[in-house]
Amino acid sequence: MSSPPLRPTVIQIRRLRQLWRSAGWPCQDMLEVELLALGWLERQQDARGRETLRLTGPGIEVLHLGLRKNRAARDRHEDLVGRMAIELQRAGRIVWRGLSLRAGLPREDEPERLRWVNAMPDVYSVRNTTVEDYLEPAVHEIKVSRADLLSELRRPAKAQAYLALSGQCWYVLRAGIAAVEEIPPAFGVLFAHELAEGWRFELGRPAPRRPMKPDFGTWMALAKAAPEGPPLDEGQDLLGEA
Repeated sequence: MSSPPLRPTVIQIRRLRQLWRSAGWPCQDMLEVELLALGWLERQQDARGRETLRLTGPGIEVLHLGLRKNRAARDRHEDLVGRMAIELQRAGRIVWRGLSLRAGLPREDEPERLRWVNAMPDVYSVRNTTVEDYLEPAVHEIKVSRADLLSELRRPAKAQAYLALSGQCWYVLRAGIAAVEEIPPAFGVLFAHELAEGWRFELGRPAPRRPMKPDFGTWMALAKAAPEGPPLDEGQDLLGEA
């Protein structure tokens, strides 16, 4: 197959995926007209005259291109999450990845009451200390694509949940996807430069620090989840068993 002549948009790929998973019933909207005109969809009729849609060969290639891009973004994201976790451990912190936490946010109509929002920060950490006042819980949210970052910034409740769960919040951005000024001032910014030998971090803006202690629900989530294991000492990585 030849490569698709046009670069598909996220919306186009999403509709192609929906049609691939469905029986192919038409929506008859302008997006569908666009996909038909591009040759990524084709119409067909069954014996009873009912019209359905199916992906053409180029349409399947477009869908596969989207799958490869998503998979590459996920791999890069997880690689950067892992690297950030190691850096925090080396700074003397206990680290968790993929936690599911609940944050209580004030209601707009009734500020005295809370609405509960689920949040899954990429990296949650506390200082390795036995003194609760010195824990300094922190959230590091990793973004490797501009589209993902802008989508999150359009949902302020998620950012508010991160702030409610920690004393300092950071966005860790793959270098080049955004400028410091685009990130809300309540967040610190770290830029991650992707080099051949790995990731290199550059401070864009320090995160404001606020006194904060994890609530009971957060403590229970931490107790149920396993923190990240300690990183290997790089000086010993290549030593085999005696």
